[in-house]
Amino acid sequence: MKKILLPTSTAGSLPKPSWLAEPEKLWSAWKLQDQELTDGKLDALRLSLHEQQQAGIDIVSDGEQTRQHFVTTFIEHLSGVDFEKRETVRIRNRYDASVPSVVGDVAREKPVFVEDAKFLRSLTDQPIKWALPGPMTMIDTLYDGHYKSREKLAWEFAKILNQEARELEAAGVDIIQFDEPAFNVFFDEVNDWGVATLERALEGLKCETAVHICYGYGIKANTDWKKTLGSEWRQYEEAFPKLQQSKIDIVSLECQNSRVPMDLIELIRGKKVMVGAIDVATNQIETPEEVANTLRKALQFVDADKLYPSTNCGMAPLSREVARGKLNALSAGAEIIRKELSA
Repeated sequence: MKKILLPTSTAGSLPKPSWLAEPEKLWSAWKLQDQELTDGKLDALRLSLHEQQQAGIDIVSDGEQTRQHFVTTFIEHLSGVDFEKRETVRIRNRYDASVPSVVGDVAREKPVFVEDAKFLRSLTDQPIKWALPGPMTMIDTLYDGHYKSREKLAWEFAKILNQEARELEAAGVDIIQFDEPAFNVFFDEVNDWGVATLERALEGLKCETAVHICYGYGIKANTDWKKTLGSEWRQYEEAFPKLQQSKIDIVSLECQNSRVPMDLIELIRGKKVMVGAIDVATNQIETPEEVANTLRKALQFVDADKLYPSTNCGMAPLSREVARGKLNALSAGAEIIRKELSA
């Protein structure tokens, strides 16, 4: 990748166009079917890329336009999971959801996102990032009636994710990001086997790898949970020491409008840091100076060549207009800091 100081990116999804899915709604159903849906997803991907480029985003993504959900869309393509046999489980100890069941050995019979990644690669020479769900977050989105062990299932998913990640790398993806919001909840498991299964998922990769750990979309279950966390959010303190020792290249954290003490970045000293400088839980568009201020605070604890300005999380539930404004603010804020550093 061409070396860019403070390369900007999104941490996850971008809003889908209203002709593809119901706008401003998380995980909304597709409006198209069959070949129209296939074509529509790729048109939306093309549009999402264009909007990132117009905003000056440096590391671009697919905006998750071809998937309904950041976890279950991947799982839908695996054998061993029955989407008709559903059970209600507690997701990340926050809210109940009806989820599919693991009924047999899980396996990936064919690539899931590789063709989409090849399509994105064909559209741009910019560095591209692709997000996959992490093993621990995958197991937290299912009912397991087969392995009957969260750890065993996580190791199986790690092997499957590694197969997909290797093919994404071969398709030209520059950064593969594993989404692990579960790392902010299940601290004992993170340290016992969570980071180890994540490392299994990235085994053998030569491209850059990232782990994205956030406090979630701006849905009520997440905002209610945040209200219980007190004046300081120190969840990262539990996973960061182990991640600092891991093979992962980039670690993300949520910083904009959060109560995360910025000095926790010290715990991942030496890693590249994706600093969330855009709040995805509000329609209020940050000013470039607000973004710059968050980046200045982060620079007290991470070297400039290791700072990757980003969004806190995905922006799927926001309007396209708001998301566009936030992307512009992210780019403009990063540019303020680049000029300060060069001066």
